[in-house]
Amino acid sequence: MSTEKKSNVLAIIVMILLFGMISFVTNLASPMGDVLKNQFGVANWMGTLGVFANFIAYACMGIPAGNLLQKRGYKFTALTAVVVGFTGVGVQTIAGLLEGNLAFGVYLLGAFIAGFSMCMLNIVVNPMLNKLAGGGNRGNQLLQVGGSFNSFMGTAVIFLTGVFVPSIADAEIKQVFPLMFIALAIFAVAFVVIQFTNIPENAPQVAEKQQSKIGPMSFRHFVLGAVAIFIYVGVEVGIPNVLQKWLQNGGLGVAEGAEGIAATVAATYWLLMLVGRLLGAVIGSKVSAKAMLSAVSVIGLGLVLGAIFLDPANSVNLPVFKGTDGFGFAEVPINAALLVLCGLCTSVMWGGIFNLAVEGLGKYTEKASGIFMALVCGGGILPLLQNYVVDASGSYLVSYWVIVAGLAYLLFYALVGSKNVNKDIPTE
Repeated sequence: MSTEKKSNVLAIIVMILLFGMISFVTNLASPMGDVLKNQFGVANWMGTLGVFANFIAYACMGIPAGNLLQKRGYKFTALTAVVVGFTGVGVQTIAGLLEGNLAFGVYLLGAFIAGFSMCMLNIVVNPMLNKLAGGGNRGNQLLQVGGSFNSFMGTAVIFLTGVFVPSIADAEIKQVFPLMFIALAIFAVAFVVIQFTNIPENAPQVAEKQQSKIGPMSFRHFVLGAVAIFIYVGVEVGIPNVLQKWLQNGGLGVAEGAEGIAATVAATYWLLMLVGRLLGAVIGSKVSAKAMLSAVSVIGLGLVLGAIFLDPANSVNLPVFKGTDGFGFAEVPINAALLVLCGLCTSVMWGGIFNLAVEGLGKYTEKASGIFMALVCGGGILPLLQNYVVDASGSYLVSYWVIVAGLAYLLFYALVGSKNVNKDIPTE
């Protein structure tokens, strides 16, 4: 094996590990919303402010981070992101040592700082994996592999939160310290590994005397793809976020250990995302991103509409964690089971949208990635809107109309919006 191929293998492994870090830290914000809601006695939408802070950081950091990647390269950007992430999780940990409104504010500050890191890591990981695979179907396939590890870490953090917080009514930030310590350790190890890994870099770009009027936003399919990412991340986060709240707050009736069951059901959604991404990685080189995104959008619409209209009195058995009783089966509303199955659909959407949106952008890909990441703030905005609908309507299931609208747009993008109609623009 040549030195270049060995270097690429190591770079791919590092990028996939970073993909996992993104999910671990990001997904921690969702169950922490339930902790905040109960510890500080706030409304559903205020409990979601941690998720909002984490994702709104993308809107602030997306374009600057894209410029940083363009000027300083992948390795420098990744190392900077790891340092910022360590700082953000550290601030969140400190919040657990404080009391009252100060603790709430400091936690949100830490979530905001951590969001900067997640944005920067996403900007490094996605174009690098796509580039190392050579774009096209192979690029989509490698993004699905990275997404599989992302889902594994996302599943682990949701499940572990349920273990460390057995009673949501008495939950406090400090109960989640073990997960924060794990995150801090991951960042520390990642810094060392990245420092000693040879990561392929693009040739430095020479500044033009006149600012070009051409850029990623000149491509219609990229603009619509950026909107699709805004919506997709909101859909991906919103489905399990509201699902877990519903099950913890009456969705399971008076079932013993409702908090642990709810956390496990939400974790199952992320587990199915792992399964879906593994399947996506297997078929990614044979099935186009357009076909894949179209199919899962249609299936997702069917599942969510079923969850909205079916009677919650109908139940099914799902494998869950029952606290001191260990693993077993518990009856959950059929609506919850349908929403859990949506994990199979959302699993492959990120890679598909990214692949379609940057296809044919050439030298504008790095800058496009920065814009893309700015729109990931949808992961904080749409769940906030969905939780507002919960508070306004008094119904958790009614809020899933927000998800229906989002999936309808993603179907439109797959079928129509993803076509590159600007092939006349030079990209080399």
